[in-house]
Amino acid sequence: MKHPSPRRAASGAVLALAFAAPWGLPAQAQQPSPPATAATASAPGPQQFTLSNGMTLIVQPDRRSPTAVQMVWVRVGSIDEVDGTSGVAHALEHMMFKGTQSIKPGEFSRRVAALGGQENAFTTRDYTGYYQQIPVGSLEQVMKLESDRFANNQWPDDEFKREIEVVKEERRMRTEDQPRALLGEQQSAAVFIASPYHRPVVGWMSDLDAMTPEDVREFHRRWYVPANAAIVIAGDVDVDKVRALAEKYYGGIPARAVPVRKPRIEPPQRGIRRIEFKAPAEQAYVSLAFRIPQLESIDAESDAWALEVLSAVLDGYTGSRLDRALTQGPERVADSAGAYSGLMGRGPQLFGLAGVPAAGKTAAQVEAALRAQVARIAKEGVGEAELARVKTQWVASETYKRDSVMAQARELGSNWVQGLPLDADPRMIAKLQAVTAAQVQAVAAKYFGDDQLTVATLVPLPPDARPRARGFAAPAGELR
Repeated sequence: MKHPSPRRAASGAVLALAFAAPWGLPAQAQQPSPPATAATASAPGPQQFTLSNGMTLIVQPDRRSPTAVQMVWVRVGSIDEVDGTSGVAHALEHMMFKGTQSIKPGEFSRRVAALGGQENAFTTRDYTGYYQQIPVGSLEQVMKLESDRFANNQWPDDEFKREIEVVKEERRMRTEDQPRALLGEQQSAAVFIASPYHRPVVGWMSDLDAMTPEDVREFHRRWYVPANAAIVIAGDVDVDKVRALAEKYYGGIPARAVPVRKPRIEPPQRGIRRIEFKAPAEQAYVSLAFRIPQLESIDAESDAWALEVLSAVLDGYTGSRLDRALTQGPERVADSAGAYSGLMGRGPQLFGLAGVPAAGKTAAQVEAALRAQVARIAKEGVGEAELARVKTQWVASETYKRDSVMAQARELGSNWVQGLPLDADPRMIAKLQAVTAAQVQAVAAKYFGDDQLTVATLVPLPPDARPRARGFAAPAGELR
């Protein structure tokens, strides 16, 4: 299925390419917007409830258009898979469209379209989500449909055998035919050892080849339980009516315990790691991943806030530091460059730098130039005007997303997955606005040494070339 963008977009398009395939969703840069309108500013805030079976309901009224969005978020993703079944969370997402006891394969999508709606789903490392955007008068019908497939997903083995081939083709198109995506996949496997983040969301092809219908059914039975899911409704709705409908259609799903999640703590890195990946490509590419702290709580004092600001200083707007220093002027070394900071997630986080060498320049020169810009901030700091600019853009982005009920629902669902409160977004903006220039300088000096770094370099081959294994010559008559 197509995937919407995640809650925290990568700062640069280059980093989106670097991390989209292994991390789950493609990133899109946030853009500034005009000040909030009166309708936006006066919109009531979201309300959260717990249904009788433990399922969470979040409702965000927005009366500006007679539409509504329903999203169901399940706190399960590739992080919850085990070796040998990588990709099963994503495979289940596909199979959720293949029927229930009362709905034939493909009929769910046909019914939503007949109601004048649009629908889709997405799988990431941390969560799986399903959504419909429909005229508000059709909300009850899609709530009935969605609750049915959540509780009663059912399909014959032949449906799985056909759909797993679709998943494999998705892997070929999005990963195996994209050199940078393959590079990112291998970089994640090198960065993370104990963390399940070392596996790709789409799964390894050998695991997809070996996957069985029962693997998918068991994953559904294990994780699709009411206490592990949230319904998010945003749009032209009445809170009390939505709550009654949610109890009617979702509240009767039998309650079951959420499986215990065992900790899989990533061990400390003890030195720089490097990988090279050879593939037919027009240009080289280099991606640097530095380990940074995982934000445990929105109220926590953490360097993660300052690292987020640092990424925006480097690559948060047109003409930012990486843009000016690496891609402009006669001495430019890169055609493009970007930065990204993982603010929060269910697993360990990274700070990324990446770039595409300009003609006549090497990946090593781009790597050195990227690190030099961080070192410069560590030595010289950042100016107050520069800091004010990126903070203003965050406030503008916060305002802009309020213009979309889909964006509001997505933010609320993503916050719930991370265990954040309903007012997480304004509180996060306040945290970011409180970051000082001294704090940005301090994190630039603290987290960018070799011991925290994994470098992945794409070595381009001619379009018709394929990497060949090197080894001892085979004896006469023996093929290898």
